[in-house]
Amino acid sequence: MELRPEEISALIKEQIKHYHDKIESNDVGTVIRVGDGIALIQGLDRAMSSELLLFPGDVYGMILNLEESHVAAVLLGNDTGIKEGDEVKRTGRIVEVPVGDGMLGRVVNALGQAIDGKGEIISTKTRPIERVAPGVMTRKGVHQPLMTGLKIIDSMIPIGKGQRELIIGDRQTGKTAIAVDAILNQKGQNVNCIYVAIGQKASTVAQIVEKLRQHGAMEYTTIVAATASELAPLQFIAPYAGCTIGEEWMEQGKDVLIVYDDLSKHAVAYRTMSLLIRRPPGREAYPGDVFYLHSRLLERAAKLNDELGAGSITALPIIETQAGDISAYIPTNVISITDGQIFLQTELFNSGVRPAVDSGLSVSRVGSAAQTKAMKKVSGSLKLDLAQYHELLAFTQFGSDLDATTKASIDHGARLTELLKQGQYSPLSMAYQVLSLYAAKNGFLKEVAVENVKVFEEQMHKFFKTEHSNLVNELEKSGVLTEELETNIQNAMKVFLEQYHLMNEA
Repeated sequence: MELRPEEISALIKEQIKHYHDKIESNDVGTVIRVGDGIALIQGLDRAMSSELLLFPGDVYGMILNLEESHVAAVLLGNDTGIKEGDEVKRTGRIVEVPVGDGMLGRVVNALGQAIDGKGEIISTKTRPIERVAPGVMTRKGVHQPLMTGLKIIDSMIPIGKGQRELIIGDRQTGKTAIAVDAILNQKGQNVNCIYVAIGQKASTVAQIVEKLRQHGAMEYTTIVAATASELAPLQFIAPYAGCTIGEEWMEQGKDVLIVYDDLSKHAVAYRTMSLLIRRPPGREAYPGDVFYLHSRLLERAAKLNDELGAGSITALPIIETQAGDISAYIPTNVISITDGQIFLQTELFNSGVRPAVDSGLSVSRVGSAAQTKAMKKVSGSLKLDLAQYHELLAFTQFGSDLDATTKASIDHGARLTELLKQGQYSPLSMAYQVLSLYAAKNGFLKEVAVENVKVFEEQMHKFFKTEHSNLVNELEKSGVLTEELETNIQNAMKVFLEQYHLMNEA
């Protein structure tokens, strides 16, 4: 029996018609093992990495491993209702979060769902949490300052829009305090802020939300919370979700500040998941790709070029060290990814120097490119003066006879250290920071006792606010210390110094 060409054609057409049905059958798999928030599924031949799967009881899972015979997925919900032999469906979607202005002022979980009791988030757009970072040609050099409001950081370790600056130190040294102050200082600066809490206590997150609300910062801030009580997969995807929310604004030409608090707990959550799906541990029991984990997150912080709207994401990742060891695995990983670090020291914190920033080990690889001309002018010799002070202070422990120059350096350093102390939740604008540092640089603090430096500074700011607000406004607006402006500031400071001495004598 011979097949005619018409019959062959009809046969192939029929096969092609049902071929699609065969493919669709690969969209359903079977659970072969479940436990510890991990499920192994057979039959999902066409599944993608990071794809969402739907388990019985409306529990979602995310694919992490693509093996030859099965896929391994981490569950984003309770696994008690899932058993071997259960049917699992592909969704065809990578994990997504809602984005847009509806996220501002809200507290959301790692999947972008509201957890603040204010109802559903109104958003018409979602974005996948994983994305390739902007390429070199789409970026622009970091050149605009992003002020934290903290004198010690803005003067010596400046942060620019689009930079990644690591905040590193032992626990309880004020890392979160610096990040929260930086968020508070963005009020009225057209910067949207995102705070990602990874593995924090729910009570700690609630306190931060309350502080931001009290200072009127929640209206331009989004909190992404994956607390310590939540599953490791949710802690793992939280920073990517936060970054995705920020990228939407960056692409609209807006500036964004994002805080990851903290990436040490993020690495631990990833290690937990990886070891459960039998990935081999590498150094210090962390999987080999833990470096890639943080680099693909932090590389997404950028300053876009003018053709793409000149938006930016500035990232402040936080890393916790053990006994000040910055040469451990995770700290060295993140130090090599970021553009500098703010190192906080336990000894400084305990001795009352707050923020407890170690000016010797802290560095900004963007440097004065991210400073206004006025700040650059008054802070040029600051790091050297402080380094000299600490060196001489150690030296004087061995001898009591000091020459006049050494004594002057030590006195100046002591006053500088006192001046750079700053209370929590009290960030200063650029103009007032410049006034304080100008007073120190030009000898206006020489006759002020070290213990009175803070009082002197407060009274000086009050004097300029009431008597010379025009000078403050001009400095804030232009960001340049012109000869005329400098002369006017100097004359005003001389008048204030006379008043201060008269008040003290009285």
